[in-house]
Amino acid sequence: MKPAHRVRQAVNVLNLSTPLGLLLAAVATRPEPGGARLLRGPDGLLVAGGYRLPVPAAPVFTVGNVILTRREARTLLERPRLLRHEARHSTQYAWCLGVVMIPLYLVCAGVSLVLCGDYSSYNPFERLADLEDGGYTKRPLRRP
Repeated sequence: MKPAHRVRQAVNVLNLSTPLGLLLAAVATRPEPGGARLLRGPDGLLVAGGYRLPVPAAPVFTVGNVILTRREARTLLERPRLLRHEARHSTQYAWCLGVVMIPLYLVCAGVSLVLCGDYSSYNPFERLADLEDGGYTKRPLRRP
């Protein structure tokens, strides 16, 4: 693992975002076939599948260094572009003081929703994580 990824991993433990992600994985996911609840992903990331809470509605999301998906974790490991997108969110947690990123992200998602009708197109967190890698299509601004 690159030194930058080790730093991100350590910062996200210290800022409590990864512990929150691990807590979500423990209480809100189903174990993979074979019994594992977490799979190791690239660059110090952990992937938990079978997320079953209704919020957030996203099929994949990241909390610290933990990526949670509604599908089996193995299917996410086969999607390198989406993994890169989620890894960028993990780095954003490190830069945004951990769980502080959650309300910041929600505000930005709300502004994007008002501007164009979706939560990603004008959300700087999604744009900096690369919209296309995340499977998003940039929508135009609404007309007044």
